[in-house]
This record gives sequence, C-alpha cells and structure tokens, in this order.
Amino acid sequence: MYPEARTLTQEQHGHTMHHNGAISSDGNWIVFDYRNDDTHIGRTGTIAVLDRRTGKQFPIYQTLGQSIYGPGVGAASFNPCTNQIVFIHGMLDANKEKPYDITRRTAVIVDLEHEMKASYADSRDLLAPYAAGSLRGGTHSHMWSPDGKMLSFTYNDELVDPHLRMVGFMFPVEQPVKVRDKRGNVQGNYYAVIVSNVTDSPKPGSDEINKAFDECWVKCSSKDGARYSIAFQGNTLNASAETVTEIFVVDVDLDLALADKLAVGKEGERPRAPHGIQQRRLSRTIHGLSNLRHWLRASPDGAYIYALAKDQFDRNQIVRCNTTTGELTFVSDFNFSIASPINIDTSGDWMTFIADNKLYVFHIHSKALMELTTHEVEEGELVGAPLFDVDGRTVFYNQFVTGTDGEFIQIKSVNY
Repeated sequence: MYPEARTLTQEQHGHTMHHNGAISSDGNWIVFDYRNDDTHIGRTGTIAVLDRRTGKQFPIYQTLGQSIYGPGVGAASFNPCTNQIVFIHGMLDANKEKPYDITRRTAVIVDLEHEMKASYADSRDLLAPYAAGSLRGGTHSHMWSPDGKMLSFTYNDELVDPHLRMVGFMFPVEQPVKVRDKRGNVQGNYYAVIVSNVTDSPKPGSDEINKAFDECWVKCSSKDGARYSIAFQGNTLNASAETVTEIFVVDVDLDLALADKLAVGKEGERPRAPHGIQQRRLSRTIHGLSNLRHWLRASPDGAYIYALAKDQFDRNQIVRCNTTTGELTFVSDFNFSIASPINIDTSGDWMTFIADNKLYVFHIHSKALMELTTHEVEEGELVGAPLFDVDGRTVFYNQFVTGTDGEFIQIKSVNY
C-alpha cells in the first residue's frame, strides 16, 4: 500500500524547487521559480512562494525587461533560521551580446518579514584595483550555513579563466564593500572570498584539482575554534591522468577572510583563498564519486559526508566519508541506480532520492527502503532533488505533468 501523494500546485507554469532549502524553517512556505527546464534560469523572471496554510501562492520577486537573454532568476533557498530567501540573479544589462551566463550572475536576498525588500548579497567589481571582499564573476547555487549567517557558493570568474569552477563563501559585514559605479558592477552587503585552490593543469597523482563544485556545510570538529567547514567535490587526476572526483574540505574562518585584503587578486589574476584558509583532501579512492550531478550532504553532527559513487555494476549508490579519517564506505547496495541528487533529513537518519522515476526514502542505519510513489514515465517524469519537510515525515518533489498548454512542473508531496 503506497501513501497518497498530494498535488500542491495547479498553475500551468513551472514550479521548480531548488536542491536545498526550498522549505522555510517554520514549514509554512515553499519557494520556487517558474522554470520548466533546469537550464533556463536566464529566461526565467519570477521567484514565488506557496503558503502551505492556505494553499495560495504569490510572486515575491519579478525581473524587469525579462527576455530569453536575461536577466534571469532561479534556484531559491530559505535561510534555515529566518524567512530570508536567496536566489540567483543575472546581470541587469543582459542582452543578446551579453546574455545570462555562468560568469554573469550574483545572489539576491528577499526578506519575507520586511516588506519583501530585495538586496544584493555579493558585490561585483570589474574595475581594478578591485575592492577587497568583492568578486568579478558569477556566484551560483547558494547554500546557507546551518546558523543562517553565511552563504556558500560556486563561482566562475568573468575576466580570468572563466572555465575554472571554484567554491567560496560570503557573510554580511557592518561596512559593506564599496564598489565604483560602472556598468556590470553590483553593490552588495556581503563580504565574499574564494576558499578553493584550482589549477588549469593538475599534476597527475597529486592533490591538485581543476574544478571545485557542489559543496555542503559541515559542522566543524576541529579544535581551533572554527564552527563550520565547507566540503566540496574536487576533480583530481590519477597517475594515468584520468579524472577522479574526490571530497575536499576547508575550515571557514571569518577573521582570516577579512585579514587578507589581497585575496581579491590584482588585474589579470583570479581571486584566491585568503592566507591561512587551506583546503585539504579528505577522500582517497580509486574510482572517486559518481559523475551524476549531485551535492554533498553532511550528517547533523558533522561526522560524515554523504555522496554518490558507482558500484561494480555501474549503479549510483550512497556512500559516506568519515570526516576524521577520510574513509569512504558504501552505505547502500540497491539493485537499481539512484538517478537524482540526494537529501538528508534534520535527524540525519533518512535520505531521499529518485530512481527509475520513483520516489524513495532510505533509513541510513537500518537500511530500510521505502518506495513512496508508483509513478511510471508515461504519468510524468520526476525531476530535480526531492526535499524533506522540517518534520522529516513529508517529502516534496517536482513532477512534469501535461496540461492544455503543454508540459509543466508541479510541486507534490507525500507523507511516510
């Protein structure tokens, strides 16, 4: 007997939830954007919320002059402690010649409790000498720290090595970074730094990486006073020069971030990690993590980092990495392959994912697996990453359905 799924949205436009933080901390709101395609942030102009108490929804932000070239908004997440919402925002000067792009985006925050005023988070400075704490590229897939005081992000620089993806974090400061009035510049309220060290040509067999991506926050167990670390995926090259994706971690230190004003970089340089902030390789495996796009997830106590990796039959399974020893072990042994990013509930006991177009929850410790839906492909594809409610007993997910105007994405939920 399967639990009954509920359809929460009916409007024939997209209702795409981000892979993290789509549910407010009080459980009253779900935030989404109007995308029907994960790659269409640049042509999407609306961020909206669904009030679970009334079933009504309304926009909280709409772009001006939206076209297929931008500005574009999407990938919205709630602060875990307040009703602030962060989302990606493309550049206001987007046009056919300079459209929305991985190097031309930033973070905007809207506060539901304060007249829904919108403000930029990270500052963007394209005019050297660059202001310390600013960036000059595009931040993406923003993720709040567990205390709601910082944001992690992935980053691509617009001016130097735009193909190299990096990871960074930002935090509010009393005196925001001041950038000059120039086309393409953005005045934000947060101080941003890069924390990953990437190179275009990693030495085979070394710990050097050419890409840092798809991170998560980790409760820090170090004794140096740091509260949180950021774990991220890093592409290394093995001795045969083959790409192997491993887990890296870096401790977050606001004092060190603020102290190194030169980390912003000079003209012709990418921003770098501030002195004293150093990534370290955590996992050392033969085959590395899965190439299926997914984000790392941490246990609430910071003891483990969860990810996906291929088993001997090329199936995506759940693995976990001990944050003390770096040992990576398989947690699941399913006879199918996981087909979506994973999410973990607030207790750290359950995970949710999609496989074979069905929604599952999995108890990490007992290995109990529950199939929550019977959806087949012809009934509508399940897409994106399913998410737990704050109570851990409800899972929300996106599904394509067919309406009079074609296919669109709905938000659905199921209790277990």
